[in-house]
Parts: sequence; C-alpha cells; structure tokens
Amino acid sequence: MNINLNHKNALVCGGSQGIGKATAIELALMGANVTLFARNAERLQTALAELPNNGHQEHDYIVADFGDTELVVSVVKNYMRECNKTFQVLINNTGGPAGGAIVDATSAQLLAAYQAHLLVSHSLSQLLVEGMQTSGYGRIINIISTSVKEPIAGLGVSNTTRWAVAAWAKTLSGEVGKWGITVNNVLPGFTATQRLETIIDNKVQKTKSDNQTIIKQMYAEVPLQRFAEPHEVAAAVAFLASPAAAYISGINLPVDGGRTKSL
Repeated sequence: MNINLNHKNALVCGGSQGIGKATAIELALMGANVTLFARNAERLQTALAELPNNGHQEHDYIVADFGDTELVVSVVKNYMRECNKTFQVLINNTGGPAGGAIVDATSAQLLAAYQAHLLVSHSLSQLLVEGMQTSGYGRIINIISTSVKEPIAGLGVSNTTRWAVAAWAKTLSGEVGKWGITVNNVLPGFTATQRLETIIDNKVQKTKSDNQTIIKQMYAEVPLQRFAEPHEVAAAVAFLASPAAAYISGINLPVDGGRTKSL
C-alpha cells in the first residue's frame, strides 16, 4: 500500500497540540514536509521539535489566530510567496466552541464559531486548490466531530457549526474531484485531549460528581470501553492524505470506538 508522502507539503492547522500535532507527526513519518499552523508560537516551537525528520524534510510553523480569517489568509499567502511553496495536503482543524445549549447561544458565539471553523477552512482551501491542481495532488481533510451524525447534548454551537463544515466539504468534494483532489471529514469521538478534559470538568461541575464517575459513564457509551489516543485519530487522517486513499472522497469517517449508533 502506497502511503508515501515524500516531496509533498502539508499545512496542519491546530498543529501545536492534540489531534493536530499527532497528525503532523504521522504525516512527517510518511515523508511529508510539514508546516504547523496555530496561534501560540511557543507551543508551535515545541511541537516542531517533535516532528520526525528523515534528513531531507523541511518542517516549519506559522502563527495566526483563526478568529481572523483575513489575517489567516494573509499569513499563509505571504508564507507561500516567500518560501516559493505550494501545499498538496491541507488539514483543517481548530479547537471546538465552548459548550452550552443552542437555545442560549448568542449571535456572536455562532458567528465566532463559523469564522474559526467554516470560513477559515473555506478560505484556506480556496487559496491552496490552485497549487494542488498544478502539482497533480490534493488532499483536504477536515477534523470535525461525530456530532455531524448525532448531535451531542450540551454542545449546541459546535453541533451547528460542524454540520455546516460537513455540508461545505461534501459540496466542495463534488467540485474539485475533476482535478484529482479529494475532500473528506474525520469525526473523532472521545479523544484524550485538552478539549475532552474541559468537557469532563464541565460535566463534573454540572452534576456535582467526580472525574472518575464521569469518565466511567463516558466509557460505558463506547463499545471499546476507553478514550481514543490522539495518534489513533491521526492515523485515519494520515491515511486519507496518502496516495492509497485516492478514490475516497466526500465521506465522513468516524473514529470513535463504535460510539456513534448511526451508520
């Protein structure tokens, strides 16, 4: 099976921690030149030092806040021009919106979530598609959530935004397929990241319970009876980025230990 990404350039959003960093490591192991992208320079520098390098790879990072789409596009555009670089792989990924019921969500919360998730993913894809066409290789992979199959209680803004990204990605896959560019969504379930820790802490506060009780309840929802490790989700992302996945496009791929009950 061909999973070789030698001489391919990958832009990994949210690459400073969690699933994003784990994905960057997997792509680097497959031979890609990885550019990490997030808002915290110190964390990016730490993550950069962890990327495998076969001696011929060039890894780097760029910094911007995904709450500012114009800045994100400007930073990437300037980087590509200065480095004379195009990207063949784009990993759209950023931290999830805060929890809460959708009936209580403000317009500002919804707009901020759409800005950081949908608009940034759309703008970066628009920016990078031409280079993918020219190089004859393109993979756009969006790390979203199982909530696109089953809404998750208490994550109203996230549910709404993730569905928008999934619909956008499906539409895009139908438009760029003629150039051999694939577009897919990976849907992580409960994954041992900082985001999950926050969700558990919120459940503890609301239920007046304790961490271990909440974790045990969450395990019970998963047939595999545990949380995923970031590298397990990253493996699915990296496969979709590989040549072996050339005929897979427009799908939602849950990586959730079987928790999602719908097909």
